[in-house]
Amino acid sequence: MGEQVAFHLRYFELEPGGFTSLERHHHAHVVIAMTGCAIVRVGGRRHKIVPFDAVYIGPDEPHQLSADQGEKFGFLCIVNARRDRPRALR
Repeated sequence: MGEQVAFHLRYFELEPGGFTSLERHHHAHVVIAMTGCAIVRVGGRRHKIVPFDAVYIGPDEPHQLSADQGEKFGFLCIVNARRDRPRALR
């Protein structure tokens, strides 16, 4: 009991057609799709992800998630407990 971990596990949902900001930060993180489908942009690549797909986003890689039009997209995001703030890109 009382073990400490160096990461946070967070859950987010995007409305159908919704998207996250296009951003980057110094810390790496992992996204795990839970419900719905989305397109994940990592660097210059785009991939469709479905429930239980996992995506590694390396340090300083520009990234964005965009939910499909038909349903909400729910995902887990695992990040360092100590992390920098995201920097928005255009």
